[in-house]
Amino acid sequence: MSYIKGKFTKILFQSEDTNYVVSLFRVRETDDEDVKPFINKTINVNGTILDPRLNYTYTLMGSYMKHPKYDYQYSFTSYERQVPTTTSDIVDFLASPFVEGCGDIVAKKIVDKFGDQALIKIREDVNNLLEIKGMTLIKAMKIYKSVVNFEQNDKIIADLKNIGFSLEDASKILSKHNMDIDDILNGNLYILKDIFEFKKIDDIYKLTYDANSPLRCKECILQSMLELSFNEGSTYYFKEDIYKAASVLYNLNIESSLFEQYLSDLAVESEIVIINDKYYLAKYYNEEKDVAHMLYKIAASPSKKVPNLDGKIAMIENELGFKYNEEQKKAITMALSNNLTIISGGPGTGKTTIINAIVQLYISENKLNSIDILENVCLLAPTGRASKRLAVSTNLPASTIHRKLKWHKDADDFEYGLDNKLPAKLVIVDETSMIDISLMYSLLCALNENVKLILVGDIYQLPSVGPGLVLQDLINSDLFSYAPLNIIYRQSDNSYIPFLAKDIKMRNIDEEFLYKRDDYNFIIADETQIMEKIIASVKYALSKGINEDRMQILAPMYKGANGIYNLNMNLQKIYNPEDPLKAEIKYGDKIYRENDKVLQLVNDSDNQVFNGDIGKILSIGKNKLGKTEIRIDFDGNIVFYEKKDLKSITHAYAITIHKSQGSEFEHVLMPVCKSYYIMLYNKLLYTGVSRAKKSLTIIGEPRAFTQGIQNNYASERKTSLIGHLTYEFNA
Repeated sequence: MSYIKGKFTKILFQSEDTNYVVSLFRVRETDDEDVKPFINKTINVNGTILDPRLNYTYTLMGSYMKHPKYDYQYSFTSYERQVPTTTSDIVDFLASPFVEGCGDIVAKKIVDKFGDQALIKIREDVNNLLEIKGMTLIKAMKIYKSVVNFEQNDKIIADLKNIGFSLEDASKILSKHNMDIDDILNGNLYILKDIFEFKKIDDIYKLTYDANSPLRCKECILQSMLELSFNEGSTYYFKEDIYKAASVLYNLNIESSLFEQYLSDLAVESEIVIINDKYYLAKYYNEEKDVAHMLYKIAASPSKKVPNLDGKIAMIENELGFKYNEEQKKAITMALSNNLTIISGGPGTGKTTIINAIVQLYISENKLNSIDILENVCLLAPTGRASKRLAVSTNLPASTIHRKLKWHKDADDFEYGLDNKLPAKLVIVDETSMIDISLMYSLLCALNENVKLILVGDIYQLPSVGPGLVLQDLINSDLFSYAPLNIIYRQSDNSYIPFLAKDIKMRNIDEEFLYKRDDYNFIIADETQIMEKIIASVKYALSKGINEDRMQILAPMYKGANGIYNLNMNLQKIYNPEDPLKAEIKYGDKIYRENDKVLQLVNDSDNQVFNGDIGKILSIGKNKLGKTEIRIDFDGNIVFYEKKDLKSITHAYAITIHKSQGSEFEHVLMPVCKSYYIMLYNKLLYTGVSRAKKSLTIIGEPRAFTQGIQNNYASERKTSLIGHLTYEFNA
């Protein structure tokens, strides 16, 4: 490793997230033979550096090498910033934008007074600056803090690197946790859980500190409870569950008496809540308790009745030329007569039609104009695709919950909440089965008590990814108006999809599922033939004008011969084959190509794109800074990605059934085989089948399909929402 000494003269590129820079650097001194010809000349350099300051002296350590695209560059892996020593350099430094409260005149006064000892005098005592004529205490404090921070950051970075963090990590830590640096350097690395994965922090901690320290043991217990919650969906656990998880996940090997002591400590520290033999993370305990309280307040508020509701429903029927059945009329009546109503039904039961009637009757009854509607009527769903479907069906604006509440990604909080309520008077939430306890808590915090809240969903679908069983618990509490929908409307005499979904739900399946229908086909194939049959089916669909935008392949698992990864690799060759006219980029073992169908994997509020959104790659190229840029169109929302951002997407020709929740697709193709056995269970198959709108083709093994239907496996979620609701309503 060599060094170069000199000054940054121009920043060509700087990443706010990683502090990676590409810059021009004027070399004054070096021990690198290849760089010596460039002494007193400018070269390109790149590396990670916090707050690079132009025209100040740095020593960069690294190597001079030829970049495959950008010719020779000096890549540095560490650096030292040189404090100005000459009087002219000190004046320049104090007068620079990096020293707050100072300027040319004040800088010269300070140096005239203290000479080349000026920076030492400032660091020694802020009061020394008060000797300068015209200096105020406020201005002196600003100058003092700027000078001290200049040196402190370099020392902090060095200390963090000694602990085990990289230069890039250290830069992130300083950017987000500057106020916590003392605690971090004293060993509390777990403060950094919001910017690094727990395992990374824990691995670094174990290399430097005692692996059995109380701090680590308690942090591992908390993390084990968190992982249990997301793996199993429960909001509380028993002591034995937590002990086993901590032992397996983090090799925590402590005696049971000490483990119990740490649990008691965590309870005293308000990190967990212990009720009898149930152990909760405080976050989930409080959220369940608060959700129960807020729902009670909504349900208990005075409710405005709609006069002659039966007659008004009849008027809607005449306008639509459509007759509601008794179940649907009951649901509409409940929704308009109560503050809180739950409507649940499978495909084909008319949930969308009911939502339309509720909205139209509410608008008519309250005589809302177009502006009033935007303020008073709020249509929500957990996913982007579900909200778009709701908007199309009602011809009114609809939004994801995250977007409506204005989620801030960096702070992981919402703009709307307890102190800033939404003005909406009617709130309808579709696909409520997908909502976990934390999202329900955030939504209710943003609603007024006098709101009319209607929760619509399908309790037989897969539960939320996050902890809780909100919709099911609300129904099982038997405390709210509940309208179940069971009657299915046929789209044609030979339609089958909604009836198959119902048969799966009831685990009442016979050989009818093998018969071909107008909207359904089961193609028998063993698992070695499935890929071939899928490819043939896709090619046939393309010949009929059904492209990847109208067709969706759903599978239970990512891995295996018929898993998502392999399916997407093969489907890309059909839908979007290699083409010299299409730019492409490799990321990991995947190749992304212009016109590829892709799936967003994480919420990104800055770009208004959310987990589960499906888009198409428009272009791959270089931006003005020479960085790779990928433009992706998510239903008209154009989002720009750098290469490093590709970890947030994947191909979407085939997606998991879990990721399909909240979506509907015109045509669905679903492989089923015995190698999926771990994931073949009733609710998963029900969810996959119920995603199909016009046609469903299942390819695979009939026995695997029927066994999956009979498998009622679903980890039994442990929640306390019903208990909290019962307490609120009976208190």
